[in-house]
Amino acid sequence: MDLINFVHEQLTEKKDFPTFRPGDRLDVTYKIMEGGKAIRSQTFRGDVLQINGTGATKTFTVRKVSNGVGVERVFPFNSPILEEIKLLKQGKVRRAKLYYLRDLVGKKARIKEKAHFKAK
Repeated sequence: MDLINFVHEQLTEKKDFPTFRPGDRLDVTYKIMEGGKAIRSQTFRGDVLQINGTGATKTFTVRKVSNGVGVERVFPFNSPILEEIKLLKQGKVRRAKLYYLRDLVGKKARIKEKAHFKAK
């Protein structure tokens, strides 16, 4: 076993997040930090564009459209500011990176939902 991976496993706490893939709709609740203090929690609802990396450096990108402007946010899986991730719907996509959604507007930018998915 690699020494760096061993140290990362010992220092990071395991959070119980649902399994999700690119194309899924998520509610990501995270803490707003200001001056080293957690002020409040905020929710970012959007579609997962990509999942990058492995192990301690694994991240995921969530995109939403707010007031006609696309907003993307990258969240590390092992970040202490992450409080909760809710899986709202599973998307039916055939790619791992959904960068093409950045250029689409309106109904074309929608992702179809898998037929058998039931939200909890």
